[in-house]
Amino acid sequence: MPDQPAPTVGRIVHYVSHGTPPREDGTQAYASRCRAAIVTEVPDYLTAEPFDGCPNGTQGQWLASLAILNPTGQFFNEHVAQDEAEHTGGTWHWPERS
Repeated sequence: MPDQPAPTVGRIVHYVSHGTPPREDGTQAYASRCRAAIVTEVPDYLTAEPFDGCPNGTQGQWLASLAILNPTGQFFNEHVAQDEAEHTGGTWHWPERS
């Protein structure tokens, strides 16, 4: 994977929603989805393990605070981790290019 740019305030990224917990039959009322988000802050230092207290961007790991836009509203989340590989719920990534 090529080097990714550092996030900056005002950039558009994708936030991956968690979705609802799986039911007993394995289905979900709402599946995990990519949502548009705007970077609102990029802290200088990481605040999550395993890089606690290291400069943000260490080993390609970036944390950013986001304003997340959903079809039915918006919410704000601080210190969201970047995940370009797995796109797991609760993370952000750069939009895919088509």
